[in-house]
Amino acid sequence: MPNNGWPLTLVSTALHFLVDGLCLCALMLLVPWTDASQVLGVLLTYNVMAFASQPLTGIMADKVRGLHWMLFAAGVLFALSVMAISLLLTLWAWPPAWCVWAVAFTLGCGNSLFHVWGGKLVVLRQGNDMRPIGVFVSSGALGLSVGIAFCSWPLLFTFLLAFCLLSAVAVRTDMVLGRCMAGSVHRHGLMLRPLWVCGALLALIIVVMFRSYVGECFSSGIVKTPRTMLLLIGAVAMAGKMAGGWLACRLGIVRSMTFVIVAAVACFFFRQSGVAVLLLGLLMINCTMPVTLYLANVVLKGREGLAFGLLAAALLPGYLLAVM
Repeated sequence: MPNNGWPLTLVSTALHFLVDGLCLCALMLLVPWTDASQVLGVLLTYNVMAFASQPLTGIMADKVRGLHWMLFAAGVLFALSVMAISLLLTLWAWPPAWCVWAVAFTLGCGNSLFHVWGGKLVVLRQGNDMRPIGVFVSSGALGLSVGIAFCSWPLLFTFLLAFCLLSAVAVRTDMVLGRCMAGSVHRHGLMLRPLWVCGALLALIIVVMFRSYVGECFSSGIVKTPRTMLLLIGAVAMAGKMAGGWLACRLGIVRSMTFVIVAAVACFFFRQSGVAVLLLGLLMINCTMPVTLYLANVVLKGREGLAFGLLAAALLPGYLLAVM
């Protein structure tokens, strides 16, 4: 199994932190100047484009030869969004509704492009290893917390500048890595009949929806003041996603997932017992993320973009069900 793809994985993980932090920081700056009756629609627009569009983005990623155009396109969309927010709040005390919706739409599209780019590339360069998959997906949770907790104009521009610089590093790193690994990319997969593929994917999607619902229940049950508690929630979710891959490699998928799911369900039923139980449950439920992504790649051999996009889209229904 390839193990020299870690430099790219770590750069992509840092980019994931920056992207999620940038998007939430931008929305937090924009929402106070948005009509109260439209805030929910603006946030829903962003989430639909950021998550529900990822299967389509994944199909597109699986059909193109080069992936870095997706990273470049995401960077352009983020830059346009930040500039648009700056202009909107400079020119108007109350920005036009269509402009606010357009910014949310653009941010969501950039988010979708980046996540599929990173998810597919890490899988290709690391041979569908659960450990780097977990590392890549982990940092977004902390980015969300930092973007909300320290929301400000300097932070927004810092996120954007850092994203642009690290994107160049990621492209260069992958170019070097691609030459070193020419012909050595491993694709783990099974030749399954279409009916089995559909059944397996449906099961994985249900698991991800369940994880999203339970995870949001744990998170929403914690009072996010002071600011350190918000950051702690992000750090615990990040630790769970990161640890899940190593735990599954160490104990095996069946044993590790049985343990974390039973622990998460127990914490869910006893979630009124205190913050410690909620944080433990959040840690446990997030351990399943790299395993579900690994299994989706096994089922959809050679369709890493679609596999990542389908499971990302499955997060949205569970989240909406928990917050409604």
